[in-house]
This record gives sequence, C-alpha cells and structure tokens, in this order.
Amino acid sequence: MTKARLLRLSVVLVSIFMILLIIVYWDNVGTAHFYLHTSFSRPHSSGAIPGITAGEDWEALPDVDEFLAKLLSSNLKQNSSISRKTEQLLVQGSSKPVVSNLEENVRGYDWSTRNARNSFDQEKLQIERQRTLREFCANSSFTFPTKERSFDDIPNYELNHLIVDDRHGIIYCYVPKVACTNWKRVMIVLSESLLDQGVPYRNPLDIPREHVHNTSTHLTFNKFWRRYGKFSRHLMKIKLKKYTKFLFVRDPFVRLISAFRSKFELENEEFYRRFAIPMLKLYSNHTNLPTSVSEAFGAGLKVSFSDFIQYLLDPRTEKMAPFNEHWRQVYRLCHPCQIDYDFIGKLETLDEDAAYLLQLLKVDRLLRFPPSYRNRTASSWEDDWFAKIPLAWRQQLYKLYEADFVLFGYPKPENLLKD
Repeated sequence: MTKARLLRLSVVLVSIFMILLIIVYWDNVGTAHFYLHTSFSRPHSSGAIPGITAGEDWEALPDVDEFLAKLLSSNLKQNSSISRKTEQLLVQGSSKPVVSNLEENVRGYDWSTRNARNSFDQEKLQIERQRTLREFCANSSFTFPTKERSFDDIPNYELNHLIVDDRHGIIYCYVPKVACTNWKRVMIVLSESLLDQGVPYRNPLDIPREHVHNTSTHLTFNKFWRRYGKFSRHLMKIKLKKYTKFLFVRDPFVRLISAFRSKFELENEEFYRRFAIPMLKLYSNHTNLPTSVSEAFGAGLKVSFSDFIQYLLDPRTEKMAPFNEHWRQVYRLCHPCQIDYDFIGKLETLDEDAAYLLQLLKVDRLLRFPPSYRNRTASSWEDDWFAKIPLAWRQQLYKLYEADFVLFGYPKPENLLKD
C-alpha cells in the first residue's frame, strides 16, 4: 500500500510540475508569435519538428529536448494570422525612412543608392565566407584561445551578444563598431520588443539610441538561464537548430581605429573614467587627472592611439577584466567555431549584404536597413593611424587579433607588419 501511495503521489507531483512548466514557459515565450519559416529553415518532412532533421538528430535529443522542441513547434498556425496582421501594419509605417533623432542627424547618413550585387553573386559570396570560416575552425594547425571549447563550455555571460527574435526565428550576434546600433534597431522592429505610445516601432531610425543599447530591450541567450534555469541550454540548442543565425564583421584593425575614435576622441564620461584615466596614468605618466572628461579635454589631456595600443597589449589589462566589447575579438563575442552561422555579413559590403539578408529572411517588405554613415572609418586610414606605432607592437597586435583576420577572410596587413 505504501509503495502504491508513493507511486500515485509521484505521478501527481510530476503532473503538477509539467503543468507549471508549460504555464511559465508559455507566459515567457509562447506569446512571442513564433514565425519560423525563413528561407534558411532546414528542410523537414511533414511529420518532423521544424529545424530538427529527421533521423539521427531527432533521435539523439534527450527527453527534455524533445518535450521543449514540441512545445516550441506548437500553436504556429494560431500565431501566424496575428503575425500577418502585425506585418501589414509594419509595411504601412516603413515606406519612407525618417531620421528623427538629433544625434543621427549630426552623424549624417548616406542615402545615396548603390548598385547592389545580384543575388547569384551574393550567394557565392556567402558560400565562400562560410567555407573559409568552417575550414579554419576544423584546421587543427590553426589555434587560438577557446577554439576547442564546445557550446556547453561557453559560460552564459559570454552569450550576451546573441539577440533572439522569436517572431521570425532569427538570432543575431552583435559586434560593436560593426553597424550594431542599426542591426539592433532592426531586431527591435521585427521582434516588437519596444513600444512607442503603445504601438511597436515600425521604422528602425525612429528608435532612440539610448533605447537601442538598453539591455532590457533585447532577449539574449544570457537571459535564458534566469527564465528557464536548467532548461536554458536545451532551449538554446533547439533555437540554434531552428533559427537563422547571422553576424556582421569588419577588418579588425579598422574596427580598433573606429572604437578609439568613438570612445576616446569624443567626450565620453564613462569611458574616460573607466579607461582613459588608467591609460593616461600608466602610459603617459600623468597624475592628478581631472575627474570629468570635459575638464580633461579642456586641458588637452586625451588618450593617444599609442596609449590605446599599449593598453591592449599590456598583459595586466585582461588580468583585471576582459576586454571591453568595443575592442573584444569577434571570436570571443560570437563563438563562430561553436555556432554554425547561416549568414556572415561584412561592414565593407554592408549595403549589399544587408539588402540581401533582409530578402533571404523575407522581411524586406517590412522595413529598410538604415543607411550607412557618411563618415565611416575607412580601411585606407590604417597606414596613417599605425605610422607612429612601433613595428613590434603592430606585430603583437596582429597576433592578438589574428583569429578574426583569418576566420573571416581578411588579408594579413603585410604593409603594417614589415619594415
């Protein structure tokens, strides 16, 4: 009798737990309108779970994964009609881009049209970029820190750059100084994660920069563990199988120049206090520095590009804290050897790549990618910026960012690394 009662009690408790799990999960995710059938969706049979290949992949999933995968795939039909209505509203409001933010007007946008490559050229370009990435990830003779980790070995806090749009089945890994502000705007519009007077934003450029970079606005992988606890990794893996994953990259040295210009040549209180003051003390022998950036700039106290490079090369830097995201390597932000990205865009071909990606995602009728800055940092500036940097430092800096050069097909800057 005792065993029978315990068995019945166990069944009841398990049932209650499953019901609570469904309620909590559906409260957090189920209302997100999963609209998963993008052009990158993996082919599947009518009876299979979308995004999970029939056969070995599906059979290999543990029971928890199977349950969550089925839960993710349910209610698609009910949500699709709601999604279509919302998309119609977005189309109505996005036909004419408007620059409503003063800072964007000051920065200046280039609205001029360009001749985009045809889709066939873009398709070949993507194949080549992905082939290069996968070959070097598989090449045992090419090594760099964290390369051999599995996805499960990546700490949650290192997954904070993966932004999820459940409505359209998209995952974007943002890289600072690579048009990430505007791509975040696009993700906000698509996911409807931010409202303006009760209505979702329809035009990316209407979204103020301060809201774009507010972490509470975006659903990132790092937030999964708070919501789902031990189920977070299972959900991440399922979405990585089902969703379209993309990132945009940039010549690593040019990205460093852009980061320096943005954070140290302009008055930035946070970066002055966190980074400029220590750099000026360590590498320029300044003492009794002003406490505010405006006072420092008024006194002509600015971090030099040489100070910045010394800071990056100083082994003490990362002993104190990991690199700031604005100069952290892409392989550390987006884990390209652990995550199989469907699309790799480059800032150097931003206009063409963005237009092609939005077409592939089948959202190009909903919005237009914001135009490029007219004053974008140019690759041709490298020689001038590094002219006063000692050769040995340049060579060390290349080793520090070599993985980003190689994985994403950027040529080695031989002119900077030789006498």
